[in-house]
Amino acid sequence: MPTDNGNVSLTISDNGIATISFYHPAQNSLPAALLDELTTKITEAGNNAGTRAIILKSGGDRTFCAGASFDELLQIKDKEAGAIFFTGFARVINACRKSPKIVIARVQGKAVGGGVGLAAAADYCLATDAASIKLSELAIGIGPFVISPAVTRKIGLPAFSQLTIRATDFQTAQWAMQKGLYNEVYSDIPSLDAALETLSQKLATYHPEALKGLKEIFWEDTDDWDELLAERAAISGELVLSEFTQQALHSFLSK
Repeated sequence: MPTDNGNVSLTISDNGIATISFYHPAQNSLPAALLDELTTKITEAGNNAGTRAIILKSGGDRTFCAGASFDELLQIKDKEAGAIFFTGFARVINACRKSPKIVIARVQGKAVGGGVGLAAAADYCLATDAASIKLSELAIGIGPFVISPAVTRKIGLPAFSQLTIRATDFQTAQWAMQKGLYNEVYSDIPSLDAALETLSQKLATYHPEALKGLKEIFWEDTDDWDELLAERAAISGELVLSEFTQQALHSFLSK
């Protein structure tokens, strides 16, 4: 039987709203191929002169993104391959950062690990009450090193410390909004989508150069992130090879 390896799609509406949607059957986890596709689509949408804003969303209704693909993490056999895998998350974050267009994340369900990083890489984030968050990396023997600059930029070091130390605990969507990760939280997906439609249509009417200038202000003092996130990816790529992490991954997958 064919394997569903997930997909990434990009559509651009007549009024310039680019919608990038990703899906993977394992709770929208992200193997390397989907990370590469996300980077490509975000860059493509941002470079399109007709794009006014970018919506980043995932398929399904329970999980926005479960983070890294555990199956693929177990296939990493050396630190170079590990660094390359985690660089995939770095490239997606940097694509959002460098895009000249405003990126809005639609978080309809739980976000874990790299999924929290995706939400943090967006310029504005709408979520539902079901969109609880967790940074579970410590529980599998690694840390959220690649996504930490993006997450800390949004929620601050104290909240980031709580998320990382409480690695097995979900924090609520309301908590995430109070800390600054989410800008708006809605009771259900229809309400979320209605608000997203209204916001995106408004953005489509704004001066593109004003939006571009605003985006530059949002991301001031992050010019070193290409190098910084690559260094962080190397740390994660080495840790994932440890016996502790390999055993933890096998344990999670066997549940």
